[in-house]
Amino acid sequence: MRLEPVRTGLVLGLLVALGHLAWIVLVASGFAQTMIDFVLAVHFLQVSVTVAPFNVVTALVLVGVTFVVGFAIGIVFSLIWNAVQRAG
Repeated sequence: MRLEPVRTGLVLGLLVALGHLAWIVLVASGFAQTMIDFVLAVHFLQVSVTVAPFNVVTALVLVGVTFVVGFAIGIVFSLIWNAVQRAG
């Protein structure tokens, strides 16, 4: 099965961006600190982390950057996948 690089990039970019959008919703709603405290506790970590106040510009940058990085990783993944499929 051959993967189309741009389509794969879009899918992975959207998936990663949506995951970070969920984090943004937690920050905006005030539940992010509770979530971070829980995640650290269940991993047996004691680190002092404070969630910063919500900022729209930071939120947009986070979603944009994670989409671009996910898009790039998706393209690279599909190119490697296609090369391995051809070689096999």
